[in-house]
Amino acid sequence: MHDIIDFILNKMPAGVIVFDPKMSIIFTNRQADLFLKRYKPPDEMTTICKRIFDAISASRLEELFPGEVCFFKKLEGSPSIWTFRFSLREHPKPFVSVFITEESDGHKLDLNIIRSQFHLTRRETDVLGRVLNGRKNSEISDDLDISEQTVKDYLSNIYAKLEVENRFALANLLFNSPEFKLR
Repeated sequence: MHDIIDFILNKMPAGVIVFDPKMSIIFTNRQADLFLKRYKPPDEMTTICKRIFDAISASRLEELFPGEVCFFKKLEGSPSIWTFRFSLREHPKPFVSVFITEESDGHKLDLNIIRSQFHLTRRETDVLGRVLNGRKNSEISDDLDISEQTVKDYLSNIYAKLEVENRFALANLLFNSPEFKLR
């Protein structure tokens, strides 16, 4: 059970924010904390949560929200499109969970092929994916819970293995090679 809780709190790739009817945040996992540290949550997130709680109070949840509740948004300062999916619970105490995921250009590349072709380690591949998603070294450091110097060391190894000089050349090589694109 401890492994499951650790996964949800620290390793789950989606951010999770849970609101109570007073619109107080009653839970966040590590990914949500990182998201909130980097970006201002979109106004639509709180607006939808308020509407869901109003629908629960009026006993009209099924009528007003019959299917999946989600929206997509490009956030200021992010190169990615973000998905916000809402999970609702009415009883015994109502709450709304918002699952936050990122859809970025780096997700369009097959990192397994890149890893295999260039003999990258698992951790180098983790760093590479984040670099391709536009993350800064400090953000990668936070994401992976490693020092910025370790991120720089991994980047040096990646540059050497792919025979490139910098992030721009790295992205140019990988995004312009059809062999690495997901099919």
